[in-house]
Amino acid sequence: QVELVESGGGLVQPGGSLRLSCVVSGVTSDYYAIGWFRQAPGKEREGVSCSSADGSTYYAESVKGRFTMSRDNAKNTAYLQMNSLNAGDTAVYYCASKDFPSSSCPREYEYWGQGTQVTVSS
Repeated sequence: QVELVESGGGLVQPGGSLRLSCVVSGVTSDYYAIGWFRQAPGKEREGVSCSSADGSTYYAESVKGRFTMSRDNAKNTAYLQMNSLNAGDTAVYYCASKDFPSSSCPREYEYWGQGTQVTVSS
């Protein structure tokens, strides 16, 4: 059973930074994609970034230049470094994974974490 656990969320002032972590356990394949998503109150879930099985990373336009995704395959952990945060980044952040041996990211993900709250406010 694949499980994902996010951590690192919290309250931060505008302009501040946070680093989210996503620990993936139970994976049986080395070739899986990890995605970061977020959902703000009253809004649909949106993709933030993803890391394909070969380590290629992709970002939503709204976070390019501010967020950086990385992964440590030895630890089965993905990270999302978020800088220059603003109120529009306030949301619950989720990570998700799927076995996907490709240099691209899947349209749908199979496993999801429970989410971690990020609140940007002064």
